[in-house]
Amino acid sequence: SSGINAEYGGAEYAGYTADITVSFPATGRFTESQKFVYNTCLKANKAVQAAMRPGVSWPDMHRLAERIIVEEFKKQGLLINGTVDQMLDAHIGAIFMPHGLGHFIGLDVHDVGGYVNAPPRIQEPGIKYLRTTRTLEEGMVITVEPGVYFGDALLDGAYTNPDQAKFMNKELIEPYRGTGGVRIEDVVAVTEDGSELLSHDLPRTVEEIEAFMAR
Repeated sequence: SSGINAEYGGAEYAGYTADITVSFPATGRFTESQKFVYNTCLKANKAVQAAMRPGVSWPDMHRLAERIIVEEFKKQGLLINGTVDQMLDAHIGAIFMPHGLGHFIGLDVHDVGGYVNAPPRIQEPGIKYLRTTRTLEEGMVITVEPGVYFGDALLDGAYTNPDQAKFMNKELIEPYRGTGGVRIEDVVAVTEDGSELLSHDLPRTVEEIEAFMAR
């Protein structure tokens, strides 16, 4: 394959689990378009980690990831004719990140408690797949895994939906069709005043991944 591959890693230690995803170019080097998609996803991942702390709503973190993706797509010209807020109101973010941001992790890979004493599931595209709507608390461990995808069904649906089609620059989006996408998944613990990245020491930047694959 000449696209980007995603490697999903699950491990267990002393009864506790991990869930990590690394995306990498099958050829060993990113094309310019692959770099754009990868760096957009990485920026969303890092923005969420920087914003995490006790008292923060997990749905707000999902919306932050969507915002970063839409902002980067707009800068690149894939999205046009409106503001980022207008695009988010039309659920443009869910076209390209059609899944929830992450899930609790502990004794199970998808750990329990996501909807215990939590606000109800949000019935909107993309965010309805969140595995929790809870507010973050110190000691919680959760995955941060934004994704950027170009799925046929969602693209075709957006092109035929006038509320979304007006924002879609089809000429620039179509070359990405069929390339799959990128997901970057980390395991993050909520601390007293922020968060701690537990899945550290992984190659994450474009340069780190290319150097690792050149070994």
